[in-house]
Amino acid sequence: MAMAMRLPAISRAVTEVASAPVGLRRLFCSNASRFSFLSPQAESQTPARPQAEPSTNLFVSGLSKRTTSEGLRTAFAQFGEVADAKVVTDRVSGYSKGFGFVRYATLEDSAKGIAGMDGKFLDGWVIFAEYARPREQSQSYQPQNNMSRPPYYGNR
Repeated sequence: MAMAMRLPAISRAVTEVASAPVGLRRLFCSNASRFSFLSPQAESQTPARPQAEPSTNLFVSGLSKRTTSEGLRTAFAQFGEVADAKVVTDRVSGYSKGFGFVRYATLEDSAKGIAGMDGKFLDGWVIFAEYARPREQSQSYQPQNNMSRPPYYGNR
């Protein structure tokens, strides 16, 4: 009798795990690929973002709010000559926004920096390092609320 009462709960749990995003299934099910209840699309990989071209400028994400530019420079300096390191901070609080940039002197040093720091801990957080992408050129500024025309003041 107790087993009969557990079956709906077990089937509901199986359905929830099967409908969960792939990352969550991998997190909570160490052998998720062995179960037949997972959909075939769960096993297919999502296309990764295109890789940026190698450059001396690195984008570093996953930074702690307590990470400073000097701390970032020190961490990456063990892999080559760091020309510049900058943690992007919030204007009001002054804390890190969670990402920054590191510029190395040479391409070889930047490749060593990625290999050495990608997926490593910095200030207690796992950080990710990759080549920085160039800034996309935005369209010329177009006001969204017709501020380009003078306001209407009625009959004059």
